[in-house]
Amino acid sequence: MKPPDAVVFQHLDAAQARELRATVADIYRRSYVDAIASGDPFDSPDQFMHRFDTYTAPTRADVFAMVIAYFDGRPAGQTWGWTLSPNAAWWKNFQPDSTTVDRDAFTVEDGTRTFALSEIMVCANNTGQGLARNLHDKLLNSRPERRSTLLVEPENERAYRAYRNWGWTRVGITKPSWPDAPTFDVLIRELPTA
Repeated sequence: MKPPDAVVFQHLDAAQARELRATVADIYRRSYVDAIASGDPFDSPDQFMHRFDTYTAPTRADVFAMVIAYFDGRPAGQTWGWTLSPNAAWWKNFQPDSTTVDRDAFTVEDGTRTFALSEIMVCANNTGQGLARNLHDKLLNSRPERRSTLLVEPENERAYRAYRNWGWTRVGITKPSWPDAPTFDVLIRELPTA
C-alpha cells in the first residue's frame, strides 16, 4: 500500500468536470468492469456518460460538485453530486419505508437542504486502500447542505456495508426515470454543520 501522500484530490465544478470528460469515462470503465461486462444497458459507458453530461449541464453549474482522486499521478477514483433544487426529480418516484413519514415534508427542497451523492467509484486496481471513503469524506465535508442522500442497488452488498459504516440509513426506495434504471434503495445521512 502506498503512503497517504501518494493520493491527491482535485475538487471540480461542472465546467471543470466537463473538461475532464475523457478522464471521467476512463475511471468509469476501470471501476465498473463487471457491471459493464454484464451487458445491462443502464451500465453501458454510453448511457453512463449521457447521465454525466446531464448532471454537468451548464444549467447545473452552480449546484454540481466533484472530486477526482489521483494515485501516483494517475486517475484512480471519482465522486460527484449536486444540491437538490425545489421540485427535484430525485424524489419523484420516492416511496418511504414508513407510513409515519410525511413524504411531502421529507422531500421538500429549497435549494439548500439536500446534497444528492450520485457516484463514488474507485478503479479496480486501487480498491481496498480506503480511497472510496476518502473520496466520500472529501466531497461531503465540503458541502454546506444539512443532509445528503444517495441511491444504492439493494444487492450491492459491498457498497451497502460501506454506507452503513459511514453513517447512512435507508429511508425508502425509488426508480429513477433514466432508461433501464433499476429500483434503488434510498439512503440519507445528516451532514456536519459548519
